[in-house]
Order: sequence, then structure tokens, then C-alpha cells
Amino acid sequence: MSKPPKPSLAAIVAASSGRPQPTAEIVTLAVGTPRPRPAATLKERARQMSVYLEPPVYDQLRDIAHAERAKMHGLMLEALDLLFRQRGARSIQQLTETDPR
Repeated sequence: MSKPPKPSLAAIVAASSGRPQPTAEIVTLAVGTPRPRPAATLKERARQMSVYLEPPVYDQLRDIAHAERAKMHGLMLEALDLLFRQRGARSIQQLTETDPR
């Protein structure tokens, strides 16, 4: 024997209210000019790189981020900027202004 069909929510509401539910109507949308696409997000623009940190190093970075109410990602970028400066390379700001990849 097959199971009887389960009633839909609309059927239950219609039965309890005593009045018939309105039927759905098809709505057509006018096609206009497409919206301009927003600028790509950092996730779309950037390349991902994994960094493996020893637990004490990770914990210290996390503690500094917490104390400064900053994100660990921002602190890592700051560290890279300091490294670039020490090596005489262009800063992250200079790289992103002149080389829009």
C-alpha cells in the first residue's frame, strides 16, 4: 500500500481559515540595462598562500592581534611591508597602485 500524499502548508492554512487560498500569478520582469559589476573582491583578485607557523609563533601573533584589536591578516601584511622595506623593494601600496593584477 502506498502512503497517502502529505498535505502542503497552503492546504493546511486554507482548511483552517475556511477561505480559499489565492493562486499564484506569473510576473514578468522587464529586462533593462545590466548593472555595472562591482570591483572584484580581494578574494577574487588575490592569490592565496598558506603559512605554517609553530604553535608559540601563532599564539603570539594571535595575542598581538587581540591586544591591538586587529586582524592577523593585517599584521602579516604589515610584516611583509617591513620586510620589503628592509630589502629595498617596493611597498605593498606602491605595488598595488602601479601593478593592478
